[in-house]
This record gives sequence, C-alpha cells and structure tokens, in this order.
Amino acid sequence: MIELRTPAEIDEMRAAGRFVAETLATLRDDTKIGTNLLDIDRRAHDMIRKVGAESCYIDYAPSFGRGPFGKVICTSVNDAVLHGLPHDYVLRDGDLVTLDFAVAVDGWVADSAVSFVVGTAREEDLRLIDTTERALDAAIAASTVGHRIGDISASIAEIAYAEGYSINTDFGGHGVGRTMHGDPHVANDGRAGRGFPLRAGLVLAIEPWFLATTDELITDADGWTLRSADGSRGAHSEHTIAITDDGPIILTDRSFLGVD
Repeated sequence: MIELRTPAEIDEMRAAGRFVAETLATLRDDTKIGTNLLDIDRRAHDMIRKVGAESCYIDYAPSFGRGPFGKVICTSVNDAVLHGLPHDYVLRDGDLVTLDFAVAVDGWVADSAVSFVVGTAREEDLRLIDTTERALDAAIAASTVGHRIGDISASIAEIAYAEGYSINTDFGGHGVGRTMHGDPHVANDGRAGRGFPLRAGLVLAIEPWFLATTDELITDADGWTLRSADGSRGAHSEHTIAITDDGPIILTDRSFLGVD
C-alpha cells in the first residue's frame, strides 16, 4: 500500500534523515586504507546507540537474504554493490567502497548510500561513481507533483545509458516511512509518463546503482552480498526524499555538513 505523509509527519522524519546523513559523512571521513569493515560496523553501531536510534538492518530477514542480516550497515567493496555484509576485510589502496545505512529515529526511517574510493582512485571508478550521483540528482529533480514514478526511473536510465552502462532492475528504490521498504518500487529504468502519479506526501528512497560492464548479479557465499557476475566494480548513490507541493526535500542531504 502506498502511503502519503502529512507535512507534520515529514517534519518528524527530518531527524532520521539528519542522523543518517551525519553518520554516513562521519563514516566516510573515517574510512581509510587499513580500515576494517567490521570496525565501520562497530562505529555505526556505537552512533546508533548514542542517539537511541533503531537499526533497520540488524534483524532484517527478507526472502532474498540469508537472514537476519546481523549488522547495522552494508559495506560493499569493489565488485560488491549491494547488501555487503561487513566481515573481516582490511581496505586496500584503490578499493571502491559503498556504505548503505538505514535507521529509524522516533519510529521514522531514513535510508541513504554513498560510494567512494579509499586512497588512489582509478578514473573509471570515479566516472562510475559520478554517474550514479548525477543519475540521483536527475531522479530527484524529476520527483515533483504531476510527474509519475516512470519519470524518475527514466531520468536515471538516461544518465546511465549515456555513459554506456547497463541497468539491473531487480533492486531499486522504494517507499519509506515507518518501515524501510514500502510501496512503490522505483526501478532504475522505466518509461516516462508511466506508473504511480507523484503526490505531495510521498516519501521515497531513490537509489541508482550501476556495474561497470554488466547488469548481472551473483550472491556471495555469505548469502547477502551481491556482486557483479563478471567481477567488474559497482557504485551506488541513494537519498531519502519527500515530495511536496514546493518540490522535493532531500531528507538525507549531507550538504549542510560541507560534504557532497
């Protein structure tokens, strides 16, 4: 069921969005060559406890995973792009890292992801990350009253295809509210003018993710981590937004912290 939020409820959701933004900014800044993925998870767990938030991941057990997830953040590295289960891995120079984080604060959920390179970056990795970020910007710009879900999806696909990337539509954006995953589904490819009409009060997590040379995924032995079928690298950018009569509000915006 698709739910619409009142202006007062959207205001209540800002605290979750701000906390997710602050946490990702802190973790990104702290993640360096030599950082262990388990230390990222521990730091995120400490930050959750400090503010009294509730992890959306630790007890998460959907049909596609080997649940419960058991950690509080997704850490995907290199050819892993989604649902990366933190494990005993020390980051190396040039690793492409995605952090995906979702929590509830006072019962309201926010969800966001960021990709970056530790140490020396390869140009092709920077282009891949930049493409997901530009696709997210385009999708947010399309998230206005009077448009449809297909307009969001089509705006993402236009950016990806222009850069020569293919698109997997098995996983994409989704409604956000009292739970992490709700209706509607927001695919990363679609036809403009189609789908659910965008209305004030609709809150979405929009998340373009692309793989460098494939759109096929395989599941890691941990039952969670999704990797490219050909070993190529992936990147993922995500924000939680609220659609209003005055335009979209990025609830997980990190720009107020002086970061992208």
